[in-house]
Amino acid sequence: MRIADQTRKAEQFRALHIPGKPLVLFNIWDAGGAKAVASGGAKAIATSSWSVANANGFSDGEQTPLILAIENLRRIVGATDLPVTIDLESGYGDASEMVGETIGLAIDAGAIGCNLEDSFPANGKLRKTIDQADRLRRARQKADASDIRFFINARTDVFFQGPPAQHDDAMVAEAVERARAYAEAGADGFFAPGLLDITLIARLAEASPLPLNIMVGDATPPLSALSGHGVARVSHGPGPYLMAMKALDESARAATA
Repeated sequence: MRIADQTRKAEQFRALHIPGKPLVLFNIWDAGGAKAVASGGAKAIATSSWSVANANGFSDGEQTPLILAIENLRRIVGATDLPVTIDLESGYGDASEMVGETIGLAIDAGAIGCNLEDSFPANGKLRKTIDQADRLRRARQKADASDIRFFINARTDVFFQGPPAQHDDAMVAEAVERARAYAEAGADGFFAPGLLDITLIARLAEASPLPLNIMVGDATPPLSALSGHGVARVSHGPGPYLMAMKALDESARAATA
């Protein structure tokens, strides 16, 4: 019964990725947050690795022990009937075999999808496209062996290699090249955090063979603009955690004033 339910949720989640009518993910970090977001009308639940790390006293960049991240995922899955996708950062291992093992753990814990990024956790530098494609290919193989249409959202950190003012057509071209390689390797979505310019977003959405995921930031175009330019998924990343902690800090200050 659990596998049948997970399979149903995976198909449900996949169908939500519609260019021009994006799936909005208000990223959470624990089971309580999942319940709150679900009650707010969310169609799916997504974790933010940054938020999970900081909520547990760690820094982002795979500093959260994998066993803790997976157990946290298991509790989140148990707290909601919605599909749950997990941010697995770079897959917790340089070797593709290790990435496959991480995917297996996430599926066993009930996830129906994940993010996998193409930069090194230690320094944020980009992996070679061919190396990341190999890691994604192994992730796809592991997911397919489970008979669940697990959604692999391939994240590229191309746009974190320079400030937004330096983003240009050449960077979009590099992102498109990676999107094509990642699609061939078996990825299902393409995540380009850090990209803010709506013209460049539109070009990437049009050229990408995979549905495009954009992350919300202070200078991100409004949802209506992203929708109008072909974006299929919008993530809030660490924003909800930062907002919640700000409210907690302000309330604590007021209570002790």
